[in-house]
Amino acid sequence: QLQFVESGGGLVQPGGSLRLSCAASGFGLDARAIGWFRQAPGKEHEGVSCIDGSDGSTYYTDSVKDRFTITRDKVNNTVYLQMDNLKPEDTGVYYCAAESLFSARVIFAPSPLEATCAMTSSDFASWGQGTQVTVSL
Repeated sequence: QLQFVESGGGLVQPGGSLRLSCAASGFGLDARAIGWFRQAPGKEHEGVSCIDGSDGSTYYTDSVKDRFTITRDKVNNTVYLQMDNLKPEDTGVYYCAAESLFSARVIFAPSPLEATCAMTSSDFASWGQGTQVTVSL
């Protein structure tokens, strides 16, 4: 059973940084796309960044490009999201989830990582409890 434990959120001023961690269990990172998603009050669920667990290739939504960096540690089965130059609009609960790169949803997509990040919350079988990120003065 896939399980995720997110951590690292907090309150930070605009321009500040946070590093989120997603500890995964029940599966290895290989052959999976692992993504960070966020949910802000009154806003739709949004895919922020996704990474190929095998080769480390990445995808970022436009609003976080050049500010966020996603990485993975295959030994510790953990995916990280380094968030720099944070903005108030980055506020939300951040979750991680994973999709097999061989799933019907992504295998034929021109960009499997972009397809994974476009998946909705109901598309994933399991989520962690999330970690709250608040960017405010």
